[in-house]
Amino acid sequence: MLHISHVDLKDMASRYRANLINSCTGYKSCNLLGTVSPSGNSNLAIFNSIIHIGSNPAMLGFVLRPLTVKRDTYANFKETGSFTVNQVHSEIIAKAHHTAAKYPAGISEFSKAGLTEEYRDDFSAPYVKESQIKLGCDYINEYPLAENGCLLVIGAIKHIYLPKEVLHEDGWVQLDKAQTVSANGLDGYALPKLLDRFAYPQPDQETQSLDHGA
Repeated sequence: MLHISHVDLKDMASRYRANLINSCTGYKSCNLLGTVSPSGNSNLAIFNSIIHIGSNPAMLGFVLRPLTVKRDTYANFKETGSFTVNQVHSEIIAKAHHTAAKYPAGISEFSKAGLTEEYRDDFSAPYVKESQIKLGCDYINEYPLAENGCLLVIGAIKHIYLPKEVLHEDGWVQLDKAQTVSANGLDGYALPKLLDRFAYPQPDQETQSLDHGA
């Protein structure tokens, strides 16, 4: 088995190290964050750092890179107080990936990537029409990470849109039915297949399958 130490990491070329660390930690969520400026300029950016924060109240978080340069996503939700989280599915991965391209302020990644802005229920931030599962969020707070200068941003989930067929009676969302993809590092995309779902584990009892593998 190959061994890479912290000393080896320091000596690596930056792009090689970034690919290694971003991929060896496992599959990540793959989402597009939609925002709009007060003047009406929309912005769309791909993120693989969205995480669950809590269910009651419903919250999520994501990591934003250091504000050493102007970041339109950050500027927009700080001014308007809202953003959307749109899951990437298998049919839009190339378009979603293109949103990482650096366009000047005022140029919408929606149009450059060939994706469609969609506004719902008087929510100020734009959703991605082509996305199957999308969340409308209010900005709540941010926490600086002293170790690297990044920000952990917290949002409150205010709206959820998803196909009826992916939602089970107990509230579980079966993501593979929506063709939701995972990110493998910075530029790889994978289509997960559900293997099984299990009942809540009990001490000294065999783990029970819920038989949702199909």
